Amino acid sequence: MRVLVTGHQGYLGTVMVPLLQQAGHEVTGLDIGYFADCVLGAAPAPPPTVTVDLRDVRADQLAGFDAVVHLAALSNDPLGALAPTITYDINHHASVRLARLAKEAGVQRFLYASTCSVYGAAGDGLVGEDAPLKPLTPYAESKVRVEDDVAAIADASFSPVFLRNATAFGFSPRLRADIVLNNLVGYAVLTGEVRVLSDGTPWRPLVHAQDIARAFAVCLEAPAPAIHCRAYNVGTETNNLTVAQIAQAVVDTVPGSTLVITGEAGADPRSYRVDFSAAREELGYEAEWSIPDGAAELYREYTARGLTTDAFFQRFTRLAHLKSLKENGVLDDELRQVRIGA
Repeated sequence: MRVLVTGHQGYLGTVMVPLLQQAGHEVTGLDIGYFADCVLGAAPAPPPTVTVDLRDVRADQLAGFDAVVHLAALSNDPLGALAPTITYDINHHASVRLARLAKEAGVQRFLYASTCSVYGAAGDGLVGEDAPLKPLTPYAESKVRVEDDVAAIADASFSPVFLRNATAFGFSPRLRADIVLNNLVGYAVLTGEVRVLSDGTPWRPLVHAQDIARAFAVCLEAPAPAIHCRAYNVGTETNNLTVAQIAQAVVDTVPGSTLVITGEAGADPRSYRVDFSAAREELGYEAEWSIPDGAAELYREYTARGLTTDAFFQRFTRLAHLKSLKENGVLDDELRQVRIGA
């Protein structure tokens, strides 16, 4: 299958491209390159690449592909809160436009990276795909809007599927340090503290980046009726843990580290436990990585590759890195590229 992966130079895309290639797919990437240089260790071998801002994609650039895997987004809540208008422009409007152009170009499958954060403040009960959506941030709201708008254009020749990923964790050559497990392990390696700014009580579902990539591979290969206009939660019930429990797994992994729960950020209203049985029962998909295994992997990779404090807090933190690109004149206020390179 000929597959276009948007955001292939991001955290998830860098893991997903080689997995899809190993599965026999012919993969092309599409990316503007915000995070191309955010690499810990050696840069991965690139696939054929279309370099374009998501907001400027043309239908002819999508012609000839059997499927689009759409990962590209401004992807975290702090960034979305800082720049909600740009978040909606890129994450919502440009994503729906991409889907419409893909349909126009004859693409038959559109795999969209949504998020379990669409469930918002869901409490202690397990939420499945039919639960009410209660997004609490511009990032999560943009994902809900894309699901609604892209579902509206589905037909016999165009099958979207919405993969609601749990919070990602695990090593990627293009690292992110601003997601919970990756952040806690990195902070512990660099400072000796596992530092939690909330009160530690919110529930979080987690899933390894490799397991997310495997879920997309399953949806590429599943019969079209199985995935047509469906939403699937991606993760495993085993990894539904409180932030404090996640932090304790890090303490158990990083030698000599200590747990510090400051509570300075107050209670986090985003709390949800997720039911992942639909993908397991209908697609035969099951996430494999546990949180302790992921913490061990991160500790091993961070120490082997020489993670530094500057890289951790700047290069591998999305908000800080984009601010740096703006300050250096690489991006303008609309996050459009002014010149190449940082």
